[in-house]
Amino acid sequence: MTSVSQRFADLAYLDDRRGIMTDTLQDWCAINSGSANLDGLKAMHGVLREAFAALGGDVETAPSDKKTVVTRAGETIEQPLGDMLRIVKRPQAPVRVLLTGHMDTVFGVDHPFQSGKLLDEDTLNAPGAADMKGGLLVMLNALMTVEQSPLAEQIGYEILINADEEIGSHGSARALTEAAKRAHFACVYEPALADGTLAGARKGSGNFSAVIRGKSAHAGREHHLGRNAMAAAADFISQVDKLSGVREGLTVNVARVDGGGPENVVPDLAIVRFNVRLEQPEDAAFFEARVRDVIAEIDGREGYGAELAGGFTRPPKPMTPKLQAFFDALKATGAELGIEIGWKPTGGCCDGNNIAAAGIPVIDTLGVRGAHIHSAREYAKLDSLVERSKLSALLLLKIAAGELPNPGMFDDGEAA
Repeated sequence: MTSVSQRFADLAYLDDRRGIMTDTLQDWCAINSGSANLDGLKAMHGVLREAFAALGGDVETAPSDKKTVVTRAGETIEQPLGDMLRIVKRPQAPVRVLLTGHMDTVFGVDHPFQSGKLLDEDTLNAPGAADMKGGLLVMLNALMTVEQSPLAEQIGYEILINADEEIGSHGSARALTEAAKRAHFACVYEPALADGTLAGARKGSGNFSAVIRGKSAHAGREHHLGRNAMAAAADFISQVDKLSGVREGLTVNVARVDGGGPENVVPDLAIVRFNVRLEQPEDAAFFEARVRDVIAEIDGREGYGAELAGGFTRPPKPMTPKLQAFFDALKATGAELGIEIGWKPTGGCCDGNNIAAAGIPVIDTLGVRGAHIHSAREYAKLDSLVERSKLSALLLLKIAAGELPNPGMFDDGEAA
């Protein structure tokens, strides 16, 4: 078995890479890869393909499924999404891990936040610096370190980098689930908080659109002949908003209403778009039943029509005994490196939700330390590029060596 001193010798590969990693991160952040920017995603895909090819695995471009969306005109269409990047190495190894991340950001080509700057020698403010191009760099460098170790033959991995995580992973969810079933456990490289705290349990999430149709008419001469879709939408919003808190942890956020037009025309279309978060898996069926009752009531009104689109795409990720054991292993690994590892539940969600639902334990905030993601104040702490690369590398090496148990081998009821 490789000694502790040898493992730290393996990690020494990373000590002189901060400058290279910082320069690479700045280059990656300069590429606009907003979820809807297919040209930008193609450019980012090419850069990542070249970078990850250095691992020596089988590299392929995998098409994403199309996303079903409701347009502002109330039509349902299929929207193309960016391609995924998939790398596989040693799939028959005794230990198999899935590593995932996303190349897309929330910043479209028309967003004012397009370039990066150093706020100080340790803080990079740039689009995607933390969420999650910095995390992709951590993943890559951790695996490059593993590849230089004599323990590499004991661990195989599949990497899946998707292009639609920021809009719900509709096009990559199926691929994520299939990949999870081939692995014992998973590592996802979303950012940790600035103080290093990780996300533990996560809420589930669903995005919905209620399409409500009425009848247009002149607002003065024939108001009585119209059926106001915006007014019916207001009824819908009032009723669905009251579902927040009906079950513990269940929240409804009405985010946008499309519809309406000139003030002198009774509007015949309104589209209510809303997000739902929940803690318990069974609450998804409860919520959908309640909201469909509201839809049915509006649909039954004379002259009106109503239908519901969308659904839950992120199941809740509870803190199971198996996941707790994985976190305990990470905490012990961090202690060897002088890194304090803590975690807490969050209402946010990510691809870790989908992976956990496939039945394997997943820690999904193994990326850089950072803050203010999804805003022009987003930043990544540059010292965490090496720090978090070492953390992941040592974790994987210890599992490969058998010094830590394979997280996927715990029974569901077994604690660490």
